[in-house]
Amino acid sequence: MPITPTSKIWMDGELVDWEAAQVHVLTHSLHYGTAVFEGIRAYATPSGPAVFRLAEHVDRLLRSAKILSIEVPYGADELVAAVKATVAASGLDSCYIRPLVYLGYGEMGLNPLPCETRVAVAVWPWGAYLGEEGTTNGIRLKTSSWARHDSRSLPTAAKATGMYINSSLAKVEAVRAGYDEALMCTTDGYLAEGTGENLFVVRRGRLLTPPSSGVGALEGITADAVRTIAVDLGYEVVETLMRRADVYGADEAFLTGTAAEVVPIASLDDRQVGAGCPGPITKAIQDTYRAAVSGEIDRYKDWLDHVH
Repeated sequence: MPITPTSKIWMDGELVDWEAAQVHVLTHSLHYGTAVFEGIRAYATPSGPAVFRLAEHVDRLLRSAKILSIEVPYGADELVAAVKATVAASGLDSCYIRPLVYLGYGEMGLNPLPCETRVAVAVWPWGAYLGEEGTTNGIRLKTSSWARHDSRSLPTAAKATGMYINSSLAKVEAVRAGYDEALMCTTDGYLAEGTGENLFVVRRGRLLTPPSSGVGALEGITADAVRTIAVDLGYEVVETLMRRADVYGADEAFLTGTAAEVVPIASLDDRQVGAGCPGPITKAIQDTYRAAVSGEIDRYKDWLDHVH
């Protein structure tokens, strides 16, 4: 989906014009993928734009940096303020937010420790990540031939830029084959996640989801919110190892992510999942999530950090 420029980007402590937010071609992270990032959304609410679980996203950003031994020159409160300032400067009621911590120009080589850390926050309007049609009626998935990272090779708990080559390969494979998204498995064949989303499978009224620590999936902030919503609606949520046949035989299935939000799965590998359209549990969670991020449910108002 094309990026629509906004007026300002926050870079290293100040708001600069969108066109001026540039880096040198020899920026360390451009060559080695040693950067960490977050995907966050702000939503329109009756009290103005509000950022979804901002503190949790900033905390994960800092944890990712620590895992990669990147020293961040800003604390959590400063980064929260930077996000709010950038959203406010955009004038948007709702937007996608991309904080990025990267290693800048001045040092080259595989040792990143001497490199200066740079930080940026950009925002822009962004609709449904997997399309309005998919969000409404369900998406077509393909099991990827590319295996999800093993935590013994790369730190899967970190949301690091270079690691997303794995996801990009899977995404391209799926799109070229005519599917909307890819489902990735471990090298042992256990379900992990989508290219940028967590997986939930509904069977006999229970929600099943892969354990992030066991399959290399990122601990999803939206997935955590969905677990809370599901329990509040009276459903049991269980972390368990699964294989793709568990999706083939599911009553319902869906993906979650801050960019994707809650997206029903209509089919996997050309096998219809359930009725091939959003099931009642998926729909209830999807509707509740939308109401929560719009500030319509008092129980979940602490998930929203108002910009103004």
